[in-house]
Amino acid sequence: MSREPSGAAAMSASVAGSQQGEGDEGAGLGLERTAEEAVEELYRLRDTFFPRDPAEKSAALRASADAALARLDSLPPEQRKSPQQRAVFEFLRGKVLDVFPDYNKEAEDHLSKAVKMNPSLVDAWLCLGNCIWKKGDLASAKNCFVLALNKGADKKILCQLSMLERSMAQGSEDQKSLVEESISHAKEAVMLDIKDGNCWYNLGNAYLTSFFVSGAWNHTQLHHSVKAYQNAEKDESTKSNPDLYYNCAIANKYLENFERALSGFEAAALKDPDLGADTEVQKITSLLDKLVNAMKRQLRSKRLASLVSSLVEVNCNTLIDNASVEIV
Repeated sequence: MSREPSGAAAMSASVAGSQQGEGDEGAGLGLERTAEEAVEELYRLRDTFFPRDPAEKSAALRASADAALARLDSLPPEQRKSPQQRAVFEFLRGKVLDVFPDYNKEAEDHLSKAVKMNPSLVDAWLCLGNCIWKKGDLASAKNCFVLALNKGADKKILCQLSMLERSMAQGSEDQKSLVEESISHAKEAVMLDIKDGNCWYNLGNAYLTSFFVSGAWNHTQLHHSVKAYQNAEKDESTKSNPDLYYNCAIANKYLENFERALSGFEAAALKDPDLGADTEVQKITSLLDKLVNAMKRQLRSKRLASLVSSLVEVNCNTLIDNASVEIV
């Protein structure tokens, strides 16, 4: 559902611990890390590759996913024997299968096995929640995120929970309260790491959603949103996210900062042509053209009114002068 961090670094520690005492530990850990790197590369591709033809991205993801699965399958059976080792294997396999936008039942099965074998595997709970979210079971997805948070505060989980709450708010009677919870969890994530661009980006989205939910009149929410997006842009790892520029441009559009909005939409279009930012640019330029033409018409009307007034005054003066001559 989101641009999810890989979490593979955290897995390395657990894999290293699970392989203590086994033969040829270094070679086994090397294979595991190679598999993790393949999964990381797969998600990097998902989050940074935006060709003009969406089919090209789908093909690239499929090829990268197949390569990652092959790396996982190359692990010797003895290196995925213990429950902890098996949990990591199931997690990584489920994560690979879940990289695509649509729900994948096989991915859910692997991720469910992972959390059953090792309930402390926080990243597996995160992936499972995302996977279940895709099939529309928002309540179960939230339960996964809450269970993960019970094991300790985690910025990735908090961001996902914040996103989910905004999704749950759509059409809900508790819309405002859910969005407020989304902002609260987004702020909590930022407080855990004020340098994380994804946390700031999520907070910006929460404020932007609040603006629309509250009736699209409270510009304070928009200012908070733009500030959060600006902080997100300071993080190099977030700069590749085209949605960051697109959403910030939306906020600037409603603030009538049209120059900044145009710049943001153009940046988003360059990074992901499939976002529809070009259409937004056309809307703004069309609006500005109408405003300019309206101002020109108003100016012409004022000039015409002034000219008519001058002519009337001249005619009146002429009539008065003529009347005076006749009286004399």
